[in-house]
Amino acid sequence: MIDFRYHLVSIVAIFLALAVGIVLGTTLLQEPAVKSAQELTAQLTKTKEELRAQIDTLQGREAGNDSFITSVTPDLVSGDLAGQRVLLIETPGSSTAARESVQQVLDQAGAEISGRVTLTEKFLDPKGRGVLDGLVNQLKPVNMVFPATTTSWDRAATLLASALVTTDQTQGGTPNTAAADVVSTFETGGLLSTEGEVTKRATLAVMFAPEKAYEGESAEAQAGALVSVADGFDVGGMGTVLAGMAATTALPGDAISAVRDEGEVSKRVSTVDTVDMPLGRVVVVYSLREQLAGRAGQYGVGRGASAAMPVETSATPSPTATSGS
Repeated sequence: MIDFRYHLVSIVAIFLALAVGIVLGTTLLQEPAVKSAQELTAQLTKTKEELRAQIDTLQGREAGNDSFITSVTPDLVSGDLAGQRVLLIETPGSSTAARESVQQVLDQAGAEISGRVTLTEKFLDPKGRGVLDGLVNQLKPVNMVFPATTTSWDRAATLLASALVTTDQTQGGTPNTAAADVVSTFETGGLLSTEGEVTKRATLAVMFAPEKAYEGESAEAQAGALVSVADGFDVGGMGTVLAGMAATTALPGDAISAVRDEGEVSKRVSTVDTVDMPLGRVVVVYSLREQLAGRAGQYGVGRGASAAMPVETSATPSPTATSGS
């Protein structure tokens, strides 16, 4: 009986010692762990507050810069596009607010807005290429010949450009009688809509890229269609600028990136990816002025931009400006 009690007491003592050890260990470790967690939390809170203050400062500076640029925009662009007619081209998903802001600055630059063309989703639908080809073949003048490598959108853009823009300054504001039915037929087919006197041809075009890159299996084809349109109007007129907002990553459905990645097109068509900023709207005017001088560039802060804005250039068209390059 004594031996049994001895063993029982020994076992109880062992478990009691384990319990006491756990309690003591937890107690001894608790204070350093809690203190470390508190210090880390305090540091993170301080860092957050510092970052918040930096963001507030940067936002304040940006607002101040935007306010200043807006106030001096009339002086920055005054007379830069005097005598030029500009066609505005909206795309599915483009920003109405951006277009209205750009239009205001174009007015301040002395340009006359010939009107607005809005492309529809049907125009960009890869499944509708047969319809585009049929209309182009039906409406194109006999002397309009396309290279074998052109796409349906290349041909459609060339035909539309012949009706809406001109490389001849003296022909600005006059209709192209050879392409009289092009716009109305495309409208009837649900491929686009118009506002203003668009058939009284413009000399320049500003095309507005979608706010967000197209998505889905047709995204790359849709962006490629917009590249074709921008290029077609550049070649058919005295210059085209594709305006939109910056993309930081490569996306197959991003129209601005698609232009910048297309080597030959990027030599002709200018892009501006800061159209949501007052400075970007000024850069659109400067880019059009550069187009008149026979040059092109990729401007902004996003992927593929080469500079924030063009270098100072004369608005006088060069001998090569009529080629749109």
